[in-house]
Amino acid sequence: MGTETRPKNILLGVSGSIAAYKAADLVSRLTKSGHEVHVVMTRDAQEFITPLTLQVLSRQPVTTSLYDEKADWHPGHIELADNADLMVVAPATANVIAKFANGLADDALGAIHLATLAPVLIAPAMNGKMWKHPATQANVETLKKRGVSFIGPEEGLLACGYEGIGRLWPVEGIAEKVQSMLDPVA
Repeated sequence: MGTETRPKNILLGVSGSIAAYKAADLVSRLTKSGHEVHVVMTRDAQEFITPLTLQVLSRQPVTTSLYDEKADWHPGHIELADNADLMVVAPATANVIAKFANGLADDALGAIHLATLAPVLIAPAMNGKMWKHPATQANVETLKKRGVSFIGPEEGLLACGYEGIGRLWPVEGIAEKVQSMLDPVA
């Protein structure tokens, strides 16, 4: 008999970028691959895509606040952090990257990041000048030194009208990277 793999538990953080709408495709792909996807949205992400969209696609409640406790004594954000096999943030804004690098936990996404022992994959999406800014690059290096993986950003036409680096990596590429991080090494 072949090796059976259990469905993996993926935390998907979505932050406030125009690329947040692409999270719907990512959730759909990961769910169709048999994974359990739990979405955590920043307040700014909700300006670009609704929690309901991601809830329907993931078939799970979407966490939008530290105070989204679901009739249990155990804090929901800690339970999500404890049960994660992988934490993915796509799209990740410069603000989220800075919060992670500095250990800020002023929202559900930051608190879960600090509480999880799961590997973390970040897919940045922002204006090219923001991506290249020394502060952002220092934050990325800090996170890499802590073992955080990055995918992207890629070059292309940005929502701000500029051409350059800053676009969210293609969703199919993010999904492939997620799968490679979850697959046991043969």
